[in-house]
Amino acid sequence: MVDKRAKSKIIFILGIGSDIGLALARYYLEQGDQVFGTYRSSNSIKSIMVMKNIRLFECDLANKSEIRKCVSKYKTLRKPWDVFISCIGTMEPVGNFFKVNFDEWEDSVIVNSTAQLRFLHELYPYCRKHSLNHAVFFAGGGTNNPFTNYSAYCVSKIMLIKMCELLDDENKNLNAFIVGPGWVRTKIHKQTLQSSLAGANYARTKQFFELDIPGTDYRDIFDCINWCIGHGRQVSGGRNFSVVHDAWRKKGKALARQLRVDTNKFKLRRFKNS
Repeated sequence: MVDKRAKSKIIFILGIGSDIGLALARYYLEQGDQVFGTYRSSNSIKSIMVMKNIRLFECDLANKSEIRKCVSKYKTLRKPWDVFISCIGTMEPVGNFFKVNFDEWEDSVIVNSTAQLRFLHELYPYCRKHSLNHAVFFAGGGTNNPFTNYSAYCVSKIMLIKMCELLDDENKNLNAFIVGPGWVRTKIHKQTLQSSLAGANYARTKQFFELDIPGTDYRDIFDCINWCIGHGRQVSGGRNFSVVHDAWRKKGKALARQLRVDTNKFKLRRFKNS
């Protein structure tokens, strides 16, 4: 199933106060879509509160009751969503697994993975019926290599990668996929710069900002997500895309053909050497 609808959609953005969340919200609003979303701090959303067709809910994902209350409020609006995008993420705690506080480590795993899934689980009944809907998550560093001293963040991202495949397998009306944005100039990197335990990643992050390296453009992230949405489950469902490295640009026809044929491409797999 391919999403060819030209009409406006209802976009629900979890963590709209994040830098990526704010950018995506603006792009969707500018193209005429309705945007709903959650935030933790009102200071982070002032720039979009004045825009039309937006409705936001304060919600701390670490609190289960707040998730239920937020979704309950959304339910009363009778606005079935088309696209769910989770922009939640924290890199803390930074440090060796056996040296960090385990409660903080566990809390990070919850916020980075299961809390986002809990929200989608609560929100799912209120998606648009008899239609292909879309659930989008963000991958991060360390999913292909060790990410030293960032185990909570890394293992959470791997969980989301696999959950997208499971969600796609179980739900034919849901195109669930995950996007790796690469290096983006966002405030999440402050967590690395403020840590004495970041190791080699500290120098890399410091250089990224001091040399004013642009990183991935927000528009590229937006366009990649929309490419995945437009091609539907057969191409995007259950897969892990790289905004920077995958050939989705310029309509990405060759990539789409490859993905239709190879059902294992861009998924967590281990194969025997040929």
